[in-house]
Amino acid sequence: GEQSPCLFQFREDGFLVLEQFFTAEECDSMRSQIQRIIAEMEVPLHCRTEFSTKEEEQLQSQGSSDYFLTSGDKIRFFFEKGVLDGRGNFLVPKERSISKIGHALHAHDPVFKQITHSSKVQELGRKLGLERPVVVQSMYIFKQPGIGGEVTPHQDATFLHTEPLGRVLGFWIALEDARQENGCLWFIPGSHTSGITRRMVRAAPGASTCVEFVGSERAYDDSQFIPLPVSKGGLVLIHGEVVHKSELNSSESSRHVFTFHVMEAKDTSWSKENWLQPTPELPFPSLYT
Repeated sequence: GEQSPCLFQFREDGFLVLEQFFTAEECDSMRSQIQRIIAEMEVPLHCRTEFSTKEEEQLQSQGSSDYFLTSGDKIRFFFEKGVLDGRGNFLVPKERSISKIGHALHAHDPVFKQITHSSKVQELGRKLGLERPVVVQSMYIFKQPGIGGEVTPHQDATFLHTEPLGRVLGFWIALEDARQENGCLWFIPGSHTSGITRRMVRAAPGASTCVEFVGSERAYDDSQFIPLPVSKGGLVLIHGEVVHKSELNSSESSRHVFTFHVMEAKDTSWSKENWLQPTPELPFPSLYT
């Protein structure tokens, strides 16, 4: 079919902003749902361990890495640095301490499932020419005021590798205005066409860490990045190989986001070395159902 100008722009830049893709009501329903999820949250055990010996410290990091590695089909909690004391007590209110919640909100929570599989997302998938898109992961990201950490320049395909490349697409939804002050995304336009130089892979059993990096990140020049402010309800489409980052949130306002990744499953293989693997309990669900 005829390519719309905006999709041409996406192929050109590697990203695309669709303002007001979701309504304020839809954004608010995701925000209130996440508040309910936090209210019921049990603090994960690995966050409460009191350090005493070196060995326990190593087991602790192993425990938390296992918590991460097995989060693909669950709803799990990841915290900002420095928000818990050695006994696992919060030093700030718990809803202000969380960095992100992942990685299967789209499968286990009715509100996030409905958004992920909404007819407008499916229609966009069809416009993009996706034939057998499946949802591989989702995350709610908080970017807390004052402490929401920076995300260094990266390509999503470093973490979500496919053969061939070019099969992974991020859907990034601003649940409140994302501005330069509170940590909006920055992109290098056109940077999605030169492949990837670094991969995060599962480490061999018995290794001291659960994942390791192969290859190295290219050196990027700050001046290559352009900021991409987005209003509440805006959707950013992110090509799996486009280089992007976000800065520390030093403002007084959070920058809540719901994001999920889709893979075109037709003629694609998902790397067995990716940290995230489909499970018998949760095979990657089709976007179109």
